Amino acid sequence: MTGPRGDNPAPVGNSALIDTPPWSRATETRDAIGNPWLATYRLTTYALLTLGLLPFQLIALGTWPALARAIPRAHHRLAARIIGLRVRCIGQPSAAPSTLFVSNHVSYFDIIALGSIVPACFVAKADVARWPIFGFLAQVCRTLFIDRQASDPRGQIDTIRRRLDTAESLVVFPEGTSSDGSRVLPFKSTLFAAVEREPVVVQPISIRYTRLNGIPIGRAYRPFYAWFGDMDLAPHLWSALSLGAAEVVIRFHEPTKASDFPNRKALAEHCHRRITQGVGTELP
Repeated sequence: MTGPRGDNPAPVGNSALIDTPPWSRATETRDAIGNPWLATYRLTTYALLTLGLLPFQLIALGTWPALARAIPRAHHRLAARIIGLRVRCIGQPSAAPSTLFVSNHVSYFDIIALGSIVPACFVAKADVARWPIFGFLAQVCRTLFIDRQASDPRGQIDTIRRRLDTAESLVVFPEGTSSDGSRVLPFKSTLFAAVEREPVVVQPISIRYTRLNGIPIGRAYRPFYAWFGDMDLAPHLWSALSLGAAEVVIRFHEPTKASDFPNRKALAEHCHRRITQGVGTELP
């Protein structure tokens, strides 16, 4: 038996699974157990919620800053209920103004889960602003966009510093991309330069997707919610919305001050270590 080009043997039996990525098999399982009617309901309800709050947010952006900060948080809380995210917190988010929250990144659902709990704006890479629909929503939620490929990062650092100077808190994902949730990718320490040796409160956060309908999500099925690699957004989102209720565990680690560390790299290593421990720690 030959392969597609006629020159190599085709895989036989279980050997066909060798070249199949684990997340691909998880996707097949997710598609098999998903409910398209549930996905339709959730997507429609989310759209109605968003359209209903959008005019108020656009008005508040220019007239009422406090309301412009409150509406996105309310939106995230309602959206979490609509799409079936059950957020469980361990520890408490820092109440200090101008806190820099540092989190690992697993899924686009991280924004909704964290945004429903943490009173802060998100820092995202610049190309997110160009995404259809979601880019616009990120802008009206006052997301701070930075160009990670900039040859001179000082402008990006100054932008973050200026936002923190206005007593606003920010959430950053220093991995620079999302992962499958089983480990924490290396941190890019450039963003930490914005608070280097400054008395700014920094709080590491570990986020994990742990259960689906009360059943633990093992490593093989983390791609049910984790979005990474070359996965296409639209089909992954549709499939995730078709599933039941997911538990998202957010662990808030002990806050620290950036000024307690000699440089940005030491601060980044501290945050990475704490978050890695949180991702690997058995849950209570």
